[in-house]
Amino acid sequence: MFACLRKDRLFTRTGSPYLALELRDRSGTIAARAFQRADELAGRFERGELVRVSGRVERFREQPVLEVADIVSVGDTGSGGVDPAQFLPTAYRDLDELDGFLEHLAREVGDRRFAGLLEELLGDIALRAEWRRAPCTRAGHHAYLGGLLEHTVAVATLALEVCQLHVRLNQDLLLTAAIVHDLGRTREFVYGAEIGLSEEGRLLGHLVIGERIVSEHAGMLDDQRRLALLHCLLSHHGPAGAPGGRFASVEALTLYRLNALDASVKGAFEHGLGGEERH
Repeated sequence: MFACLRKDRLFTRTGSPYLALELRDRSGTIAARAFQRADELAGRFERGELVRVSGRVERFREQPVLEVADIVSVGDTGSGGVDPAQFLPTAYRDLDELDGFLEHLAREVGDRRFAGLLEELLGDIALRAEWRRAPCTRAGHHAYLGGLLEHTVAVATLALEVCQLHVRLNQDLLLTAAIVHDLGRTREFVYGAEIGLSEEGRLLGHLVIGERIVSEHAGMLDDQRRLALLHCLLSHHGPAGAPGGRFASVEALTLYRLNALDASVKGAFEHGLGGEERH
């Protein structure tokens, strides 16, 4: 089974139609061609759908190419509930291990009200499942299933470490903010042949969605804690997201820098040194 990323009807030198496809599963992409029954096969699926393919792999110009014998939309087979991890890129790191790290980091928060908020968020089964599944971006850093959890653990770990170096930082505020800063990503995406934007993600963006999620669970916070935390969340991409275009706390500034650090390093490894700014 593959996701069909490209579907073109082309012609050979003799004028016969053929299909040129690009297919993807979790291991990567492969070019595919259908020279026989091209128009018949083309009517069975559309670009962006999941397809089941049979054929054989040949070499063309030193690259593997799938010569398609048969292809059909997954929807036409009656298969439902397909796991996106079968055809979308996924995290390299073990998600159970990352979940354990996240819980460990949450236990480092000593303030009972911030700790209560984290306990409620981590105890929300539906939210926790999306937290584990979501990417951070669609084409930038951590652009794969599980990327959000991986990035959250990285930023929170950096936050804990920097508090050992700068003891005047409010560790409970910064660590809580690091753990929740990208929660809006859990409702920003939809998963099909590609990672797409949900309507909520397209119209509101993950900052506003994240503020809503935290506020829905923040009944135990007093106004001072709630506002300080939301300020960190809303300004973690820079002071432009904060009222007056400036940070209101050192913790907000620190979160912005730590988030950018992990995103830039990960982006450089994934896309090269020219791609480190894709946040």
